Amino acid sequence: MDSKNYHEDLSHIRSMMERSSRFISLSGLSGVFAGLAALIGAGYVYFIFQREGIDYLDGDRNFFSPALVRELVIVGTVILLTAVLSGYIFTANKSKKKGLKIWDSTTKRLLLTFAVPLVTGGIFCLALLFHHLFVWIAPATLIFYGIALVSAERYTLTDIKYLGYCQIVLGLISLFFLGWGLVFWTIGFGILHIVYGLIMHKKYK
Repeated sequence: MDSKNYHEDLSHIRSMMERSSRFISLSGLSGVFAGLAALIGAGYVYFIFQREGIDYLDGDRNFFSPALVRELVIVGTVILLTAVLSGYIFTANKSKKKGLKIWDSTTKRLLLTFAVPLVTGGIFCLALLFHHLFVWIAPATLIFYGIALVSAERYTLTDIKYLGYCQIVLGLISLFFLGWGLVFWTIGFGILHIVYGLIMHKKYK
């Protein structure tokens, strides 16, 4: 009886320590929703290319007008905000069900660790946009996003680093296939997010 209580106490202490040091309420469904948003966005971008008479998949180097670039930036921003908002909603619901606070010192450290490489990458991509180096933006976003995920692993589910490694590798590969950014974006932000989200939902539901 004492042995059973001893093991229960240890399990309880271990759980409390994990909750205090890691944000463990990330929802796998938020990854699935973000991936679906990315796929819808990629499909819409392809529709925009078709509307502008650009055959994206023919392999030719295309030149985009400033108006088209602005429209693509707006679409990308909407997709990002949709993914972030859905991630917050799904994660907040999961935290509420588990009786955990969504905003505490661990969450703040997680967001700071995640934001540093992400903001750095965002500014870097704005510089590429400013200099009209559009073909480098897709590899840069994938690489910096992957680095942000790997960095955030310290304060959340350790599985997230594997998604980060995949994003980094995909971004590095895309450096050798400039001009196919939409394809690599679709794989990285769409398919990989959905696969990761389904795995995490099944593992931690």
